[in-house]
Amino acid sequence: MQEIVNRLAEDDKSAQIAKTLLFPYLNHAATMFESGYATRADIDASMRFGCGYPIGPLALIDALGPEEVAEGLKTLYAETGDELHDPVSFLRDPASAEGSDPGDSAPVLRHVIAKVGVVGTGTMASGIVQVFAKAGFDVTYVGRTEDKVAGVLAGISTSLDKAIKRGKPDEDAKFDLLGRLTGSTSQEALADADIVVEAIAEDLDIKLELFRNLDRICKPGAILATTTSSLSIDTCARATSRPEDVVGMHFFNPAPIMKLVEVVSGSATSVEVAESVRALCMQTGKHPVSCGDRAGFIVNALLFPYLNDAIKLHEAGVGTLEEIDNAMKETKLPMGPFELLDVVGNDVSLAIEQTLVKAFGHEGWEPARSLEKLVAAGKLGRKTGAGFHPYSK
Repeated sequence: MQEIVNRLAEDDKSAQIAKTLLFPYLNHAATMFESGYATRADIDASMRFGCGYPIGPLALIDALGPEEVAEGLKTLYAETGDELHDPVSFLRDPASAEGSDPGDSAPVLRHVIAKVGVVGTGTMASGIVQVFAKAGFDVTYVGRTEDKVAGVLAGISTSLDKAIKRGKPDEDAKFDLLGRLTGSTSQEALADADIVVEAIAEDLDIKLELFRNLDRICKPGAILATTTSSLSIDTCARATSRPEDVVGMHFFNPAPIMKLVEVVSGSATSVEVAESVRALCMQTGKHPVSCGDRAGFIVNALLFPYLNDAIKLHEAGVGTLEEIDNAMKETKLPMGPFELLDVVGNDVSLAIEQTLVKAFGHEGWEPARSLEKLVAAGKLGRKTGAGFHPYSK
């Protein structure tokens, strides 16, 4: 941590780039905390476990000193006039937020959960199936065709074989895990599941149809969870007669590896359901964080404005792509912003930016023109062989 603080105390070009990008990010995190949207612990854990950051934003504010962050933002605000750069009261007076964080306590499983259902056969769905089965749960997963259902089993088997070559698990553990899996092409197979997690296409109409079906099929008291990263939990819940049982369970990709799960409560989600899902996450070795039903949740709402700011900084001629990437990696971030954009996919990044602007209306979050142009040109990042950086396919 001290190394990061020391780096940001420097006055060279690289440190100035880092501060220009980090201070608005820290301001946004402080706003989240000050508003009561999420706890200090959950905000910090989200960025550490969801993005691999070495330190959470609120812990970094403490390390740098709120006053220094506020002064840096004041300077930036004077230059840009962007309200997003106006330091929030928490930074001007940290004591103003005292008592607003309820702290953290271990969640308790308020629902009996023995059987898990998963809908979907893509990478995320397969990963979630593996996570639950590894934790000892019987899992029924549903796909549209026999080939897709078989593909999940084959993919998990291959994943386990790779893990065995690295030393764990062993063949017996693999056999036991696969024995807990049941594949089906019929959603009716989910009738006795205690929780069903959907990981299908990020299309609202398709999800609403599924939730209507699950409402009909699943037993009373079953938890209905969605892995959506951008759609409304409330909208999904309204497709059912049991909105209190509907919750967001946003895994990060790849699910067997990434520790973070954002547990998202809609306006009707019961406290018992949200707590049970957090406890369930911990049983599977994940780190749950709690937040409300609004665009971006915690991670995307903090990450993508920062990435967008990096593009605009480059457009303004402040630094080359490499200079900006390197400046942020010098603060111990695992990737530079342009490297990360190309990994995520520029089309995905643009869609998230558009969603955030639509939800919050901040002009400062309007997608950068360079991002729009790359997407229009089909340069989506690593998956197409070119994005902000070129890649050999």
